[in-house]
Amino acid sequence: MNFDGRPSDPIILGKQLSLEDFVLISREDIQVSLAAECEERMKASQKTLIEWIATGNDVYGVTTGLGALSDCKISRNEAVKMQKNILRSHAVSVGKPLSREQTRGTMTLIVQNLSAGYSGIRKCLLDKYIEILNKCVIPWAPGSGSVGYLCQEAHIGLVIIGEGKAFYEDRLMPACKALKKAGITPIELQPREALAMISGTTSATAIGALAIYDMIKASKSADVIAALNVEVSGGQISAFDERAMAIRPHEKQQKTAANLRKILKDSKYLNEAKGLNLQDPLSVRCIPQLHGAANTMLANAKKVIEIEMNSCCDNPVIFSNRGSEETESVNKVISACNADSSFIGMNMDSACIAATCLAKMSERRNYRLLDGSIPWLPKFLTEGSAINSGLMIAQYSQAGILNEMRMLSTPASIDSIPTSAGQEDYVAMGYNASKKAAEAAEKLEYVLAIELLSVYQAAAISSRRDDFGECMKKILYLIETRISVIKEDVYLHDYIEYLKDLIHSGTLVKTVEEVVGSLY
Repeated sequence: MNFDGRPSDPIILGKQLSLEDFVLISREDIQVSLAAECEERMKASQKTLIEWIATGNDVYGVTTGLGALSDCKISRNEAVKMQKNILRSHAVSVGKPLSREQTRGTMTLIVQNLSAGYSGIRKCLLDKYIEILNKCVIPWAPGSGSVGYLCQEAHIGLVIIGEGKAFYEDRLMPACKALKKAGITPIELQPREALAMISGTTSATAIGALAIYDMIKASKSADVIAALNVEVSGGQISAFDERAMAIRPHEKQQKTAANLRKILKDSKYLNEAKGLNLQDPLSVRCIPQLHGAANTMLANAKKVIEIEMNSCCDNPVIFSNRGSEETESVNKVISACNADSSFIGMNMDSACIAATCLAKMSERRNYRLLDGSIPWLPKFLTEGSAINSGLMIAQYSQAGILNEMRMLSTPASIDSIPTSAGQEDYVAMGYNASKKAAEAAEKLEYVLAIELLSVYQAAAISSRRDDFGECMKKILYLIETRISVIKEDVYLHDYIEYLKDLIHSGTLVKTVEEVVGSLY
C-alpha cells in the first residue's frame, strides 16, 4: 500500500475480483495485470474452437451471422471481415457518454469476463485492453440505447482496433490519435473476437457495481446522520434497545440499531432527557427497521454483483475438457445465454427502491427539524426576522430530488421489447436498471446531505451543545471548518455540495468510526 491507502502493486484480473478492488480500478486509475494462468486456459479454448469448426460444426458468430442471421453460413474470409462490421454496426448507443469510471469499469469487466477462458480468443486481445486501462485512454461510449449488452461495449471495442473516439489527457479525439499519443498499437481481430468483446453483462454490471458501492456507503452515512438527528431532536433511544431488536431478528435491523446505540451511547443530553416523547414519530422510531430492510436489499445486490463480476457471461461458450472425463461426443461449444442481465436488472431495480426508501425517511426526519414542532428549535433553524428563509427551501430541494428517485424506482426489468426480428423475443433491460441505480445513488447522497445540513445547524445553535456525545462533537468540528453557523440567509448550494462530498468520499463515516470503531 502507498501512504494514501492505494495499492502499490497492480490489481490482478483473471482471479476473484472484489467490489472494492473493482472500484479502485475504475475510480483511482490503479494499474492492472492479468493472472499468469489465464494464458493457458485461453489457449485451450481457442484450440478447442478451431478443432470444433474443423470437424464440420457450426459456431454462432464464427461460421454464421448474428441474431436473426444465425441461420446464414459465412466463410472464413467473411468471418475475418465481419469482425470490424460487428463493432461498427453495434456501436449505435447515443447521447451523453459513460463517465470515465463507468467506462474503465466496463473495460475491467470485459477483461475479467473473457479471462475465464471460455471464449476462444487470444490473450493478446486482453493485453490490449489492459494497456489501454493502464495508459488511461478512455473510449468514448454514449450511454443510452442498450437492452442489456452490446452497444457500449462496441464503442469501446472500436478504440481497440483504432476506430471510434477516445479521451486522452482529458481531450476527446479520434481513437487512432489517442492511441498514438499513448504509444499503443491497434490490434487486428480474428474470427470470434469481436462478438466476445461486446457480449455479456459487462457494462450493466460495471455501472451497477459502482452504484451499489455508493449506495452501501451512503446507507452507513444514513445511519450516522439519523443518529445525530435523534440526538439533536431529543429522540427516545430506547426504541433501539437490543431486546426489542432480538424478538424480530433481521440481521440488518439489528446492526442498524447497534450502530445507533454506538453513536449515541455517550450523549449526556439524551441520557439525561430520556427522550422528549414517550414514543417518537415513525421517521425516528423506525430507523432500524427501514434502514435494515434497505441494507438487506443492498447486501443482496452486492452479492449478485460480485458473482456477476467473476462470471463468464459470453455466448457462445467453449469447453476444453480441462482435466474432465468428457468424450468427443460431448458438445464443446454451447450457445446458451449467460449474457442475459436479469440478475443485474432485478437487483438494480430493488437497489433503487432501497435507496428511495432511505431518502424518504431522511426527508421526513429533516422536515421535523424545520417545522417548529421541536420546542427549542426555531422554524427553519434560523432565528430573527421573517426576511430570512433559513433552511426552508433546502427541504424543497429534498422533495424534488425524492420525486425523481420515486420515478427511478419504477422497475426497468419488467419491460421487454423484442429485437433482431424476433430472434431476441425477450430482453432483460438490466442495463437501464443499472443506469437508474447510478442516478439514484447520487440523489440519495444529496438528500442525506441536506438532512446533515439541518442537523449541523440545529446542533450548532443548541444551548446543550456541550452535552452532546463525542461523535456529534467530532462532526460539528469537521463541518465548522467549512460552514459557519447560519444566522441569516446565505448561498446554500456550496454547503450542500461539500456535505454531499463528505458522504460520497466516506469521510463522514470515517470520522465517526474514529470515535466508536467500525460501524456495521
